[in-house]
Amino acid sequence: MSRILLKATLGFVMRVLFRPKVEGIEGIPGSGPVILAGNHVTFIDSLFLSLIVEQRTKRQVYFIAKDEYVKGKGVKGRLMAWFFTTAGMIPVDRDGGHGGVAALMTGRRVLEQGKVFGIYPEGTRSPDGRLYRGRTGIARLTLMTGAPVVPFALIGTDKVQPGGKGMPRVAPVTCRFGEPLDFSRYDGMDRDRYVLRAVTDEVMSDVMRLSGQEYVDVYATKAKAA
Repeated sequence: MSRILLKATLGFVMRVLFRPKVEGIEGIPGSGPVILAGNHVTFIDSLFLSLIVEQRTKRQVYFIAKDEYVKGKGVKGRLMAWFFTTAGMIPVDRDGGHGGVAALMTGRRVLEQGKVFGIYPEGTRSPDGRLYRGRTGIARLTLMTGAPVVPFALIGTDKVQPGGKGMPRVAPVTCRFGEPLDFSRYDGMDRDRYVLRAVTDEVMSDVMRLSGQEYVDVYATKAKAA
């Protein structure tokens, strides 16, 4: 099955079963690099976002994924590797000492090719449905590449796949996009930690407004560890 056929099949299933409500998608530029930055509540978020954006804009979204998703052995492992790469996932070893740098450089390469790059600034799925503090990788990407940031919020996907595991359930889903954010006023300041934090917080403020989630000024990884 080709990528086009896979997306068409999954897109049909999504439209028929979930009938997602989409708002503000006209804010995504029709061409050129763009960063989609939003909340992350369950494993299936990336699939919903990718299908919605490609159906409505004809642009594929690329994401960073753990390389363990494409390293499985046997028939199941090969099928998973094919599925994730076909869906726009780019495998990166994020567990090593240079995992963050590798992910950042991969995102930069995608944007420099004029493509759409999806990112979850929280860095991991929310442990309790609240919105957590964003990591500054999103700020580095937009300042290094000049790509605009379109904030988004997925609402209801946690009901489709509670806990991020198991077979999806049928539940209403909303995908809401905000206006593009331009940070060109900070050009050349991608090493200033105060600027990086300000940019990140501005993005997260828009995500919070779009999602309606309660905001927690703590990193999600710290909350999970606690």
